[in-house]
Amino acid sequence: RTLQTESGRVIRKVIQTDAAINPGNSGGPLLDARGRLIGVNTAIVSPSGASAGVGFAIPVDTVRRVVPVLIEKGYYPHPWIGILGYSITPALARRLDLPVEQGILVARVYSDSPAARAGIRGATRQVVIGNQVVLAGGDILTAINGHPIRDWDSLDAYLEENTAVGDVVTVTLLRDGRERTVQVELAEEPRS
Repeated sequence: RTLQTESGRVIRKVIQTDAAINPGNSGGPLLDARGRLIGVNTAIVSPSGASAGVGFAIPVDTVRRVVPVLIEKGYYPHPWIGILGYSITPALARRLDLPVEQGILVARVYSDSPAARAGIRGATRQVVIGNQVVLAGGDILTAINGHPIRDWDSLDAYLEENTAVGDVVTVTLLRDGRERTVQVELAEEPRS
């Protein structure tokens, strides 16, 4: 399961619980039947507005990874490649005559971003599909460090769970029907 924060960031692998989460006890421990810490209570979804509903906790592995950095820096630096694009679906692949049915079609590469420095290319043309303009012709990202990129979520999850700012990753991409790899040194995602 995932949980979207007010800032739009997605927290992955949250634990769904029926344990009561009352106002003021977010941040409290979620324990298993043996008393072991498995998560930190974070949110509740309650149709009635009461403390009854579906609760969510951040997994302890995420807490152990993020909290020391928060204490040290006061914020958590998220690794960033520096692109905008589309998750490829079978329907999009058919409409654009793409050679794959999953991955990320790069629409835009931010200037002076890790992707720009690695030579990743964005869209070269606009295509109208129905009532929507799609930026097409860019590179198609298919894997990172050998792990398949199915869509945006899989790329974002891999970056968050397996990399850090400054790491160099190998990105596999398709350009003009040919597979190639590029080395990308991840930067810190700009904070808004």
